[in-house]
Amino acid sequence: MREVLPQLMKWWAAGETVGMGTVVATFRSAPRPPGASMLVGPDDSAVGSVSGGCVEGAVYERAQQVVADGRPALERYGVSDDDAFAVGLACGGILDVYVEKVDRETFPELGEIAADVEAGRPVAVATVVEHPDPAYVGRRAVLRPTAVVPDEKHQDPVGSGAFRQGLSASLGSPRIDDAVHDDALGLLATGHDGTLSYGPDGERRGEGMRVFVWAFAPAPRMIVFGAIDFAAAVARVGTFLGYRVTVCDARPVFATSSRFPEADEVVVEWPHRYLAAEREAGDIDGRTVVAVLTHDPKFDVPVLEQALRMPELAFVGAMGSRRTHEDRMRRLREAGVTDEELDRLSSPIGLDLGARTPEETAVSIAAEIIARRWGGSGHPLGVTEGRIHGVEQGATTT
Repeated sequence: MREVLPQLMKWWAAGETVGMGTVVATFRSAPRPPGASMLVGPDDSAVGSVSGGCVEGAVYERAQQVVADGRPALERYGVSDDDAFAVGLACGGILDVYVEKVDRETFPELGEIAADVEAGRPVAVATVVEHPDPAYVGRRAVLRPTAVVPDEKHQDPVGSGAFRQGLSASLGSPRIDDAVHDDALGLLATGHDGTLSYGPDGERRGEGMRVFVWAFAPAPRMIVFGAIDFAAAVARVGTFLGYRVTVCDARPVFATSSRFPEADEVVVEWPHRYLAAEREAGDIDGRTVVAVLTHDPKFDVPVLEQALRMPELAFVGAMGSRRTHEDRMRRLREAGVTDEELDRLSSPIGLDLGARTPEETAVSIAAEIIARRWGGSGHPLGVTEGRIHGVEQGATTT
Protein backbone atom coordinates (compact mmCIF):
# COMPACT_ATOMS: atom_id res chain seq x y z
CA MET A 1 0.00 0.00 0.00
CA ARG A 2 2.91 2.34 0.60
CA GLU A 3 3.40 3.11 -3.10
CA VAL A 4 -0.25 4.10 -3.64
CA LEU A 5 -0.75 5.76 -0.26
CA PRO A 6 -0.40 9.38 -1.48
CA GLN A 7 -3.20 9.00 -4.05
CA LEU A 8 -5.29 6.93 -1.66
CA MET A 9 -5.02 9.70 0.94
CA LYS A 10 -6.18 12.34 -1.55
CA TRP A 11 -9.38 10.44 -2.27
CA TRP A 12 -9.87 9.45 1.37
CA ALA A 13 -9.41 13.03 2.59
CA ALA A 14 -11.92 14.23 0.00
CA GLY A 15 -14.51 11.78 1.33
CA GLU A 16 -14.42 9.59 -1.79
CA THR A 17 -14.81 5.81 -1.94
CA VAL A 18 -12.02 3.66 -3.42
CA GLY A 19 -11.72 -0.01 -4.29
CA MET A 20 -8.38 -1.48 -3.26
CA GLY A 21 -6.86 -4.84 -4.11
CA THR A 22 -3.79 -5.97 -2.16
CA VAL A 23 -1.52 -8.95 -2.70
CA VAL A 24 -1.59 -10.84 0.60
CA ALA A 25 0.31 -13.96 -0.45
CA THR A 26 2.32 -15.15 -3.45
CA PHE A 27 3.56 -18.54 -4.54
CA ARG A 28 6.03 -19.65 -7.19
CA SER A 29 7.04 -16.94 -9.68
CA ALA A 30 4.48 -14.28 -8.82
CA PRO A 31 5.58 -10.89 -10.16
CA ARG A 32 4.62 -8.61 -7.23
CA PRO A 33 5.32 -9.11 -3.50
CA PRO A 34 2.82 -9.16 -0.64
CA GLY A 35 1.68 -5.64 0.15
CA ALA A 36 1.53 -4.47 -3.46
CA SER A 37 -1.76 -2.65 -3.99
CA MET A 38 -3.96 -1.39 -6.79
CA LEU A 39 -6.62 1.28 -6.43
CA VAL A 40 -9.79 1.78 -8.45
CA GLY A 41 -10.69 5.41 -7.92
CA PRO A 42 -14.05 7.19 -7.86
CA ASP A 43 -13.30 8.37 -11.40
CA ASP A 44 -12.77 4.74 -12.50
CA SER A 45 -9.02 5.29 -12.85
CA ALA A 46 -6.55 2.56 -11.86
CA VAL A 47 -3.50 3.35 -9.73
CA GLY A 48 -0.78 0.86 -8.80
CA SER A 49 -0.38 -2.79 -9.66
CA VAL A 50 -0.84 -6.22 -8.11
CA SER A 51 0.76 -8.33 -10.84
CA GLY A 52 2.65 -6.13 -13.27
CA GLY A 53 -0.24 -6.27 -15.72
CA CYS A 54 -1.26 -9.94 -15.61
CA VAL A 55 -4.51 -9.85 -13.63
CA GLU A 56 -5.17 -6.14 -13.23
CA GLY A 57 -8.31 -6.31 -15.39
CA ALA A 58 -9.87 -9.00 -13.21
CA VAL A 59 -8.96 -7.19 -9.98
CA TYR A 60 -10.32 -3.93 -11.42
CA GLU A 61 -13.71 -5.51 -12.04
CA ARG A 62 -13.74 -7.22 -8.64
CA ALA A 63 -12.88 -3.92 -6.91
CA GLN A 64 -15.82 -2.20 -8.64
CA GLN A 65 -18.11 -4.98 -7.43
CA VAL A 66 -16.80 -4.73 -3.86
CA VAL A 67 -17.36 -0.97 -3.84
CA ALA A 68 -20.91 -1.53 -5.03
CA ASP A 69 -21.90 -4.23 -2.52
CA GLY A 70 -19.54 -3.35 0.35
CA ARG A 71 -18.44 -6.97 0.91
CA PRO A 72 -14.65 -7.59 0.93
CA ALA A 73 -13.36 -10.61 -0.97
CA LEU A 74 -10.26 -12.78 -1.08
CA GLU A 75 -9.48 -13.97 -4.60
CA ARG A 76 -6.84 -16.39 -5.86
CA TYR A 77 -5.32 -16.02 -9.32
CA GLY A 78 -2.92 -18.54 -10.81
CA VAL A 79 -2.22 -21.07 -13.50
CA SER A 80 -4.20 -23.67 -11.59
CA ASP A 81 -7.26 -21.46 -12.06
CA ASP A 82 -8.54 -21.45 -15.65
CA ASP A 83 -10.22 -18.08 -15.24
CA ALA A 84 -7.04 -16.53 -13.83
CA PHE A 85 -4.97 -18.01 -16.64
CA ALA A 86 -7.39 -16.53 -19.12
CA VAL A 87 -6.76 -13.03 -17.80
CA GLY A 88 -3.05 -13.43 -18.26
CA LEU A 89 -1.17 -14.82 -15.23
CA ALA A 90 0.90 -17.15 -17.37
CA CYS A 91 4.17 -16.72 -15.42
CA GLY A 92 3.57 -19.82 -13.33
CA GLY A 93 2.70 -17.92 -10.17
CA ILE A 94 -0.25 -17.75 -7.82
CA LEU A 95 -1.58 -14.59 -6.18
CA ASP A 96 -3.98 -14.18 -3.29
CA VAL A 97 -5.53 -10.72 -3.59
CA TYR A 98 -7.72 -9.17 -0.89
CA VAL A 99 -10.18 -6.66 -2.34
CA GLU A 100 -11.91 -4.12 -0.09
CA LYS A 101 -13.84 -0.88 -0.06
CA VAL A 102 -11.91 2.03 1.43
CA ASP A 103 -13.44 5.27 2.66
CA ARG A 104 -13.63 7.28 5.86
CA GLU A 105 -16.18 4.88 7.34
CA THR A 106 -14.47 1.57 6.51
CA PHE A 107 -10.93 2.79 7.23
CA PRO A 108 -11.10 5.71 9.72
CA GLU A 109 -7.53 5.09 10.91
CA LEU A 110 -5.96 5.79 7.51
CA GLY A 111 -5.12 9.43 8.23
CA GLU A 112 -3.13 8.58 11.35
CA ILE A 113 -1.38 5.71 9.57
CA ALA A 114 -0.36 7.99 6.70
CA ALA A 115 1.01 10.51 9.21
CA ASP A 116 3.08 7.78 10.86
CA VAL A 117 4.45 6.62 7.50
CA GLU A 118 5.30 10.18 6.47
CA ALA A 119 7.11 10.80 9.77
CA GLY A 120 9.01 7.50 9.62
CA ARG A 121 7.29 6.08 12.70
CA PRO A 122 6.81 2.29 12.66
CA VAL A 123 3.20 1.17 12.40
CA ALA A 124 1.52 -2.09 11.40
CA VAL A 125 -2.00 -2.64 10.06
CA ALA A 126 -3.56 -6.07 10.66
CA THR A 127 -6.63 -7.04 8.63
CA VAL A 128 -8.62 -10.29 8.82
CA VAL A 129 -8.79 -11.42 5.19
CA GLU A 130 -10.20 -14.93 5.68
CA HIS A 131 -12.35 -16.52 8.40
CA PRO A 132 -15.05 -19.23 8.58
CA ASP A 133 -17.39 -16.56 9.96
CA PRO A 134 -17.81 -13.82 7.32
CA ALA A 135 -18.50 -11.30 10.09
CA TYR A 136 -14.80 -11.39 11.00
CA VAL A 137 -13.54 -10.61 7.49
CA GLY A 138 -12.44 -7.01 7.17
CA ARG A 139 -11.86 -6.42 10.87
CA ARG A 140 -8.81 -4.26 11.24
CA ALA A 141 -6.44 -3.12 13.98
CA VAL A 142 -3.52 -0.72 13.97
CA LEU A 143 -0.47 -1.68 15.99
CA ARG A 144 2.46 0.43 17.10
CA PRO A 145 5.51 -0.67 19.10
CA THR A 146 4.36 1.39 22.09
CA ALA A 147 1.07 0.66 23.81
CA VAL A 148 -1.92 2.87 23.15
CA VAL A 149 -3.54 4.25 26.31
CA PRO A 150 -7.33 4.69 26.22
CA ASP A 151 -8.64 8.22 26.46
CA GLU A 152 -12.03 9.87 26.06
CA LYS A 153 -11.87 9.50 22.27
CA HIS A 154 -10.59 5.93 22.15
CA GLN A 155 -12.33 3.41 24.35
CA ASP A 156 -12.01 -0.36 24.48
CA PRO A 157 -15.62 -1.38 23.73
CA VAL A 158 -15.17 -5.13 24.06
CA GLY A 159 -12.94 -5.04 27.12
CA SER A 160 -10.45 -7.30 25.40
CA GLY A 161 -7.33 -5.52 26.60
CA ALA A 162 -6.48 -4.58 23.04
CA PHE A 163 -5.38 -1.09 24.04
CA ARG A 164 -3.11 -2.46 26.71
CA GLN A 165 -1.49 -4.60 24.03
CA GLY A 166 -0.97 -1.70 21.64
CA LEU A 167 -3.75 -2.64 19.21
CA SER A 168 -6.16 0.12 18.22
CA ALA A 169 -9.14 -2.26 18.22
CA SER A 170 -10.00 -5.88 18.82
CA LEU A 171 -9.96 -8.35 15.93
CA GLY A 172 -12.60 -10.46 17.63
CA SER A 173 -11.31 -12.02 20.84
CA PRO A 174 -8.50 -11.63 23.39
CA ARG A 175 -6.87 -14.81 22.09
CA ILE A 176 -6.78 -13.51 18.51
CA ASP A 177 -5.51 -10.14 19.69
CA ASP A 178 -2.70 -11.70 21.74
CA ALA A 179 -1.50 -13.85 18.84
CA VAL A 180 -1.66 -11.12 16.20
CA HIS A 181 -0.02 -8.56 18.49
CA ASP A 182 3.11 -10.66 18.99
CA ASP A 183 3.40 -11.87 15.41
CA ALA A 184 2.68 -8.48 13.84
CA LEU A 185 5.39 -6.89 15.99
CA GLY A 186 7.80 -9.49 14.62
CA LEU A 187 6.91 -8.57 11.04
CA LEU A 188 7.20 -4.87 11.87
CA ALA A 189 10.66 -5.40 13.33
CA THR A 190 11.88 -6.89 10.05
CA GLY A 191 9.90 -4.54 7.81
CA HIS A 192 8.17 -7.42 6.00
CA ASP A 193 4.50 -7.57 5.05
CA GLY A 194 2.98 -11.02 5.49
CA THR A 195 -0.03 -13.23 6.09
CA LEU A 196 -0.46 -14.91 9.47
CA SER A 197 -2.52 -18.11 9.76
CA TYR A 198 -4.44 -19.27 12.83
CA GLY A 199 -7.44 -21.24 13.93
CA PRO A 200 -10.79 -19.40 14.04
CA ASP A 201 -10.11 -18.10 17.56
CA GLY A 202 -6.41 -17.40 17.14
CA GLU A 203 -5.20 -20.95 17.77
CA ARG A 204 -1.58 -21.06 16.64
CA ARG A 205 -1.81 -24.64 15.40
CA GLY A 206 -5.17 -24.21 13.75
CA GLU A 207 -6.26 -23.00 10.36
CA GLY A 208 -9.17 -21.18 8.82
CA MET A 209 -8.32 -17.60 9.74
CA ARG A 210 -5.74 -15.50 7.92
CA VAL A 211 -4.63 -12.03 8.94
CA PHE A 212 -2.65 -9.83 6.58
CA VAL A 213 -0.16 -7.42 8.13
CA TRP A 214 1.15 -4.30 6.42
CA ALA A 215 4.41 -3.54 8.20
CA PHE A 216 5.23 0.11 7.67
CA ALA A 217 8.71 0.11 9.14
CA PRO A 218 11.10 3.00 8.53
CA ALA A 219 13.17 2.55 5.39
CA PRO A 220 16.20 0.25 5.79
CA ARG A 221 19.55 1.98 6.07
CA MET A 222 22.48 2.03 3.70
CA ILE A 223 25.63 3.50 5.24
CA VAL A 224 28.31 4.43 2.70
CA PHE A 225 31.77 5.18 4.06
CA GLY A 226 34.01 7.22 1.81
CA ALA A 227 33.02 10.51 0.15
CA ILE A 228 34.22 9.65 -3.35
CA ASP A 229 32.59 9.73 -6.78
CA PHE A 230 31.64 6.06 -6.50
CA ALA A 231 29.82 6.87 -3.26
CA ALA A 232 27.65 9.45 -5.03
CA ALA A 233 26.54 6.82 -7.54
CA VAL A 234 25.94 4.23 -4.79
CA ALA A 235 23.86 6.79 -2.89
CA ARG A 236 21.70 7.39 -5.96
CA VAL A 237 21.09 3.69 -6.51
CA GLY A 238 20.50 3.10 -2.79
CA THR A 239 17.87 5.83 -2.70
CA PHE A 240 16.22 4.34 -5.80
CA LEU A 241 16.04 0.95 -4.03
CA GLY A 242 14.29 2.51 -1.03
CA TYR A 243 17.17 2.77 1.42
CA ARG A 244 17.74 5.72 3.74
CA VAL A 245 21.28 6.56 2.68
CA THR A 246 24.00 8.04 4.88
CA VAL A 247 27.40 9.04 3.47
CA CYS A 248 30.11 9.33 6.11
CA ASP A 249 33.70 10.51 5.80
CA ALA A 250 36.16 12.07 8.24
CA ARG A 251 37.28 14.67 5.68
CA PRO A 252 35.00 17.74 5.78
CA VAL A 253 36.25 19.05 2.44
CA PHE A 254 34.76 15.98 0.70
CA ALA A 255 31.79 15.13 2.93
CA THR A 256 29.39 17.85 1.84
CA SER A 257 25.71 17.79 0.98
CA SER A 258 26.38 19.51 -2.33
CA ARG A 259 28.52 16.57 -3.46
CA PHE A 260 25.88 14.03 -2.38
CA PRO A 261 22.50 15.64 -3.02
CA GLU A 262 20.64 12.33 -3.17
CA ALA A 263 21.89 11.06 0.19
CA ASP A 264 19.51 11.52 3.10
CA GLU A 265 22.35 12.71 5.29
CA VAL A 266 26.07 13.43 5.00
CA VAL A 267 28.13 13.05 8.17
CA VAL A 268 31.64 14.27 8.93
CA GLU A 269 33.11 11.76 11.38
CA TRP A 270 35.62 8.95 11.56
CA PRO A 271 33.75 5.95 10.13
CA HIS A 272 34.38 3.57 13.04
CA ARG A 273 33.25 6.16 15.58
CA TYR A 274 30.08 6.90 13.63
CA LEU A 275 29.17 3.22 13.23
CA ALA A 276 29.72 2.50 16.92
CA ALA A 277 27.60 5.51 17.91
CA GLU A 278 24.77 4.49 15.58
CA ARG A 279 24.70 1.01 17.04
CA GLU A 280 24.72 2.38 20.57
CA ALA A 281 21.79 4.62 19.65
CA GLY A 282 19.83 1.65 18.31
CA ASP A 283 19.81 2.98 14.75
CA ILE A 284 21.19 -0.20 13.16
CA ASP A 285 19.15 -3.33 12.60
CA GLY A 286 19.07 -6.52 10.59
CA ARG A 287 18.23 -4.66 7.36
CA THR A 288 21.18 -2.25 7.51
CA VAL A 289 23.82 -2.54 4.77
CA VAL A 290 27.32 -1.10 4.96
CA ALA A 291 29.51 -0.25 1.96
CA VAL A 292 33.10 0.80 2.67
CA LEU A 293 34.44 2.60 -0.41
CA THR A 294 37.47 4.53 0.87
CA HIS A 295 40.05 1.76 0.18
CA ASP A 296 42.33 3.57 2.62
CA PRO A 297 43.48 1.35 5.51
CA LYS A 298 43.39 4.07 8.14
CA PHE A 299 39.65 4.38 7.51
CA ASP A 300 38.80 0.89 6.25
CA VAL A 301 40.34 -1.32 8.91
CA PRO A 302 38.83 0.30 12.03
CA VAL A 303 35.31 0.52 10.57
CA LEU A 304 35.41 -3.01 9.11
CA GLU A 305 36.66 -4.34 12.43
CA GLN A 306 33.55 -2.81 13.99
CA ALA A 307 31.13 -3.86 11.25
CA LEU A 308 32.24 -7.48 11.01
CA ARG A 309 31.61 -7.87 14.72
CA MET A 310 28.01 -6.68 14.35
CA PRO A 311 26.10 -9.85 13.44
CA GLU A 312 22.89 -7.88 12.97
CA LEU A 313 24.15 -6.15 9.82
CA ALA A 314 22.59 -7.55 6.64
CA PHE A 315 25.59 -6.83 4.42
CA VAL A 316 29.18 -5.60 4.80
CA GLY A 317 31.19 -4.90 1.66
CA ALA A 318 34.43 -3.09 0.86
CA MET A 319 35.81 -1.68 -2.38
CA GLY A 320 39.33 -2.22 -3.63
CA SER A 321 41.58 -4.10 -5.98
CA ARG A 322 42.66 -7.70 -5.38
CA ARG A 323 45.90 -6.40 -3.95
CA THR A 324 44.05 -3.97 -1.67
CA HIS A 325 41.78 -6.81 -0.58
CA GLU A 326 44.70 -9.04 0.42
CA ASP A 327 46.36 -6.23 2.35
CA ARG A 328 43.06 -5.40 4.06
CA MET A 329 42.50 -9.02 5.09
CA ARG A 330 45.99 -9.19 6.56
CA ARG A 331 45.45 -6.01 8.57
CA LEU A 332 42.07 -7.21 9.84
CA ARG A 333 43.55 -10.51 10.99
CA GLU A 334 46.29 -8.59 12.78
CA ALA A 335 43.57 -6.57 14.47
CA GLY A 336 42.09 -9.80 15.83
CA VAL A 337 39.19 -10.31 13.41
CA THR A 338 38.46 -14.04 13.19
CA ASP A 339 38.11 -16.07 10.01
CA GLU A 340 34.41 -16.57 10.79
CA GLU A 341 33.94 -12.82 11.03
CA LEU A 342 35.93 -12.28 7.83
CA ASP A 343 33.62 -14.67 6.01
CA ARG A 344 30.91 -12.02 6.34
CA LEU A 345 32.91 -9.53 4.28
CA SER A 346 32.08 -9.05 0.59
CA SER A 347 35.37 -7.89 -0.87
CA PRO A 348 35.98 -6.75 -3.51
CA ILE A 349 32.40 -5.51 -3.31
CA GLY A 350 29.96 -6.07 -6.16
CA LEU A 351 29.06 -8.69 -8.78
CA ASP A 352 31.22 -9.26 -11.84
CA LEU A 353 29.37 -7.17 -14.43
CA GLY A 354 32.44 -5.77 -16.12
CA ALA A 355 31.57 -2.37 -14.64
CA ARG A 356 33.81 0.60 -15.42
CA THR A 357 32.04 3.85 -14.53
CA PRO A 358 30.89 4.86 -11.03
CA GLU A 359 27.28 4.32 -12.10
CA GLU A 360 27.98 0.84 -13.47
CA THR A 361 29.94 0.00 -10.34
CA ALA A 362 27.04 1.17 -8.19
CA VAL A 363 24.72 -1.17 -10.10
CA SER A 364 27.12 -4.05 -9.48
CA ILE A 365 27.22 -3.26 -5.74
CA ALA A 366 23.44 -3.00 -5.57
CA ALA A 367 23.12 -6.29 -7.45
CA GLU A 368 25.21 -8.09 -4.84
CA ILE A 369 23.21 -6.57 -1.99
CA ILE A 370 19.96 -7.72 -3.62
CA ALA A 371 21.37 -11.20 -4.28
CA ARG A 372 22.48 -11.53 -0.66
CA ARG A 373 19.10 -10.37 0.60
CA TRP A 374 17.06 -12.83 -1.42
CA GLY A 375 19.54 -15.68 -1.87
CA GLY A 376 20.10 -15.07 -5.58
CA SER A 377 22.98 -16.73 -7.41
CA GLY A 378 23.99 -13.72 -9.50
CA HIS A 379 23.88 -15.88 -12.64
CA PRO A 380 21.90 -14.88 -15.76
CA LEU A 381 18.34 -16.16 -15.45
CA GLY A 382 18.69 -17.73 -18.88
CA VAL A 383 21.18 -20.30 -17.54
CA THR A 384 19.39 -21.09 -14.29
CA GLU A 385 16.50 -23.43 -13.60
CA GLY A 386 13.62 -23.46 -11.14
CA ARG A 387 11.60 -20.60 -9.77
CA ILE A 388 12.69 -17.15 -10.84
CA HIS A 389 11.55 -15.47 -7.63
CA GLY A 390 12.85 -18.15 -5.26
CA VAL A 391 10.97 -19.11 -2.14
CA GLU A 392 7.31 -18.50 -1.59
CA GLN A 393 6.48 -15.11 -0.13
CA GLY A 394 3.78 -13.89 2.21
CA ALA A 395 2.72 -17.32 3.45
CA THR A 396 3.83 -16.93 7.05
CA THR A 397 2.24 -19.59 9.23
CA THR A 398 2.20 -19.62 13.00
